Amino acid sequence: MPCHLTFTSVLRFVCLLAALTCSWQGTAAADRTAVKSNSLANIPLEWNDPDTGFRVVRLSRREGSNLSFYFHNRPFVPALGDEGDKMVFRGWTNGSDGKNRNEQLFTVNLQTLVISQITADAEGGGKSEIVAPRSRLAYFQLGKVVYATHVDTGDTRQVAVLPDDFPGAVKTINADETVLAGVHGEGSAEMSKGVSKGVYMRRIFDAKLPHYLFTLDIASGAINKIHEINTWLGHLQFSPTDPKLLMFCHEGPWHELNRIWLIDISNSQVRAIRERTVEKEIWGHEWWSHDGQTIWFDLQVPKGETFHLAGYDLQSQQETVYSLIRDEWSTHYNQSHDQQLFAGDGGKRTSVARADDGKWIYLFVPDGDRLLSTRLVNMDEHNYALEPNVHFSPDDRWVIFRSNMHGPAHIYAVDLRSGHHQELKNR
Repeated sequence: MPCHLTFTSVLRFVCLLAALTCSWQGTAAADRTAVKSNSLANIPLEWNDPDTGFRVVRLSRREGSNLSFYFHNRPFVPALGDEGDKMVFRGWTNGSDGKNRNEQLFTVNLQTLVISQITADAEGGGKSEIVAPRSRLAYFQLGKVVYATHVDTGDTRQVAVLPDDFPGAVKTINADETVLAGVHGEGSAEMSKGVSKGVYMRRIFDAKLPHYLFTLDIASGAINKIHEINTWLGHLQFSPTDPKLLMFCHEGPWHELNRIWLIDISNSQVRAIRERTVEKEIWGHEWWSHDGQTIWFDLQVPKGETFHLAGYDLQSQQETVYSLIRDEWSTHYNQSHDQQLFAGDGGKRTSVARADDGKWIYLFVPDGDRLLSTRLVNMDEHNYALEPNVHFSPDDRWVIFRSNMHGPAHIYAVDLRSGHHQELKNR
């Protein structure tokens, strides 16, 4: 359930964060506006944002482009002892000519900042974003073969081979780490080649191609088709607590579809979590709360007019709705592990909110039926063709995001215990 905080408690929280000290050691602070360059030496290791006062640290201290996971894919593996939690990320190895080659999976220790490559150059493996934190495995797929790599040792094993008559791509792992789920859409990949996102989304949606969801039993390799429909399916996410409950979405123009759905993989029962209440109302970019009790999503009533962050409670089947102003709308949001804070990655002027000043990484604190915001990082130099996709670190100290503000894509973290903490906006 969401936590409702008074404005006084919000300010107390802010003062507490400001009083705490930093633990990561880095180089001297650098200006955010460093010249864009492909040279790693010209990209700052850290700086204090001159507009917010918050300390920003680069996590991807390696050559090549590097991407943190999409916002709803969980990248973290807990520490063994006092060594520090690890975060799995995607990176590209460079050829002798300096150009990006194979996409690989890496880990960064969030305490020491030590980076390790966990997939081999020959096999690749970076396109999947599936982490099993208890078994300390990262799953990926090459062609029809599904693999698992240990995040500490890099040892890789084959999990299963998808049959010729059952193609698809695995996307998520369930709560007890026994089942993978995937999706296949006939012809959708071909329709997206060589055209912009807006064009192929419209094209695939209008085609109403057959799509299906399937599960893959990790121990036996058994595959089971659980849902089939002539609608574009995507954004598969298993509940973090219920091994049988899978969330997925109907893809396409949000105002023309009912987006968020749940399926029980034990019996294939499917249900939508909400219905449209006014014309062109939209909801999406959904994700699970860490306790598995709430589905959070961007809600606009109607599209591009009023902006909210909403949560659907599975037990009560009721919604909690927090309002935001236009500039605070974010492409994606996320929630802290203690479920008391939210973060957002902002948006460009041509996004759905048409915000005049929306290119920021935001911290949000609930206060009644609204969210109070603090700007963490100025993203004016960032090209939002690359979505920042915010995550909270497991200890909720850092908001992690990806950015091309200095040229190549890199992974950064903003320290919530730093900065001069401007007074939160009392809306």
